Amino acid sequence: MPGKVKIQAEDLYILKSVVDPQVSSNGRDCLFVETTINEEKDAYSSNLYYVDLEQKNEPVQWTFGNDRNVFPRWSPDGQLIAFISNRSGKNQLYVMSKHGGEARQLTFHPNGVSHPFWSPDGTQIAFNIALGKESFLHETEENTKELLPLEVDNMKYKSNAKGFWDGTYTQVAVVHVQTGELNQITSGEHDYELESWSPDGKYIAIAVDLSEDKDFSFLQDIYLYEIDTKELKNVTAGKGAFYQAAWSPDGNNLAIIGHEREYENATLSKIWIYDMETDALTCLTDGWDVNIGDYVVGDFQQGASAPGILWGEDSHSFYFLATDHGNTVVYYGTVEGEIYPALLDQQHVYGLSTGGKLDKAVVAISDPLNPGDLFLLTVGTGELDQLTNVNKEFKENHDWAATEPIQFQSRDGWELYGWIVKPADFQEGGKYPLLLEIHGGPHAMYANTYFHEFQILASNGYVILYINPRGSHGYGQEFVNAVRGDYGGKDYEDLIDAVDYALQEFDYIDPNRLGVTGGSYGGFMTNWIVGHTNRFKAAVTQRSISNWISFYGVSDIGYYFTEWQIKADLKDIDTLWKHSPLAYVDNIQTPLLILHSEKDYRCPIEQAEQLYIALKRQRKTTKFIRFPESNHELSRSGKPSFRIKRLNYITDWFEKYL
Repeated sequence: MPGKVKIQAEDLYILKSVVDPQVSSNGRDCLFVETTINEEKDAYSSNLYYVDLEQKNEPVQWTFGNDRNVFPRWSPDGQLIAFISNRSGKNQLYVMSKHGGEARQLTFHPNGVSHPFWSPDGTQIAFNIALGKESFLHETEENTKELLPLEVDNMKYKSNAKGFWDGTYTQVAVVHVQTGELNQITSGEHDYELESWSPDGKYIAIAVDLSEDKDFSFLQDIYLYEIDTKELKNVTAGKGAFYQAAWSPDGNNLAIIGHEREYENATLSKIWIYDMETDALTCLTDGWDVNIGDYVVGDFQQGASAPGILWGEDSHSFYFLATDHGNTVVYYGTVEGEIYPALLDQQHVYGLSTGGKLDKAVVAISDPLNPGDLFLLTVGTGELDQLTNVNKEFKENHDWAATEPIQFQSRDGWELYGWIVKPADFQEGGKYPLLLEIHGGPHAMYANTYFHEFQILASNGYVILYINPRGSHGYGQEFVNAVRGDYGGKDYEDLIDAVDYALQEFDYIDPNRLGVTGGSYGGFMTNWIVGHTNRFKAAVTQRSISNWISFYGVSDIGYYFTEWQIKADLKDIDTLWKHSPLAYVDNIQTPLLILHSEKDYRCPIEQAEQLYIALKRQRKTTKFIRFPESNHELSRSGKPSFRIKRLNYITDWFEKYL
């Protein structure tokens, strides 16, 4: 539009992200986290903001500076706030008064802490901390660690999030708010994740896998830690993967999210209720073909926190998020298993808080034309009152590309859903190149949410096509499970069918200028596509898989992910090779840009190295970009300048070859 500015990669320095709304028990006070990028320091800054839900006035900033102040949690009486800040150099626990004043630091451990949770009487705060054989809860100074060889005797010795295992385990500890006295709750060679504290103060719910051979265990149970006796009681009986346990206000029921791994990591999460009196665990959503939680793929929100089950004051009903047909939506449920929609609009709800109230909720919402804001939802009427408008000026001054939902049938009759984005400067009668975007996972979902990458590419004159092929969440258990054992099969056909549909329906697409890109599983599929068709004139593969044989041993999830998804191991090299894009390098004629991070342990960079050398050996058109000190999350939460460089590399490659 005239007078409007095109959206560019560098706009990440301007845009603000709002996440993690937290409503106090009085139903009026609400805190949230606003994150910006400090261009000079090339780093993220997060601060806490307050909004009065009755006055609905302009939010007030409560913390300041260029540090990261995150995870705000109200005390039970609503007078204090606990939060995590890295202002001292490590993530430590702080408390401050609702009425103002300086924040007070409660923990000083060199390893830092995370995930605070108040005791019901407000005198203590539980938290997670990483401790090893040589580190203790009461340490206050950083020990200089000698550089030593890494001794490895287990298979799960590295992770994309944490790097190589440093000998520590996640433990649960408690600090007294007034005295600062510390008490370690768990110990030993297991990772204990804090979940919640019972209303009577007697128990702490903890998620942990206590299996002895963790290399071959993929369980996670919910245990009740009895504070007086120090005993642990398993309430999920080793059946699967369970997490986010939350007590009803009367303490009679414990709501849990999880599943029994019927389809390994493609299994839909469900809601379970554990009855404290009868010791019975019941699945409330068994037979409901909807995934509990938020599984949306995005590239913008920073530090969004999954709300889990939010009980109402009646101890009978609750709210939760679910992933459904390209949206995350708010549902209302009861202990009898009744489920009703509370907010079903075309949007991505990535935050939810009620303070225990049933008539109102604060929701964080994004859609393709809004990076994200907070709204006050009046349950019953569905009315939404906007509480924040953090990117107001940016939205008014920039030229946004319109996004249109599409629905079509695959060649074998499956209903498929996606979106088409017109170029920001679209004009009737024009012809525009098309870019097919493919999400990772594969068990994730594109949604009605803001995607910075899509807006940038549309600003540069491209039509963007993105769909949820089989294997994606949001369309039921059969749909998400269908990709397992069939990588490069029907999922590939779904994507090609989407391109054919777009060419048939939208006459403004130039069929001779098609491009494709994606990351992780989307990178695998980009590699696969250019090895099986030459109709795409340019491609960009990101953090990809090219060789399932080597992936089996080098990825942090390689051996079990490969067995679950490809349904083969090293005894079946033929199957692994058949599904490997590297096997089809001879067929690749498409100019291929390869983007990868040096410290990507999910899809290690050797996957990119193999592909690059194989292409160069055959004198194919390719280029390899390696991002230092970055992992698999580069596009979403990596170093800001690298995120921007990545977006510009993609744009430049397509401009050159399309």
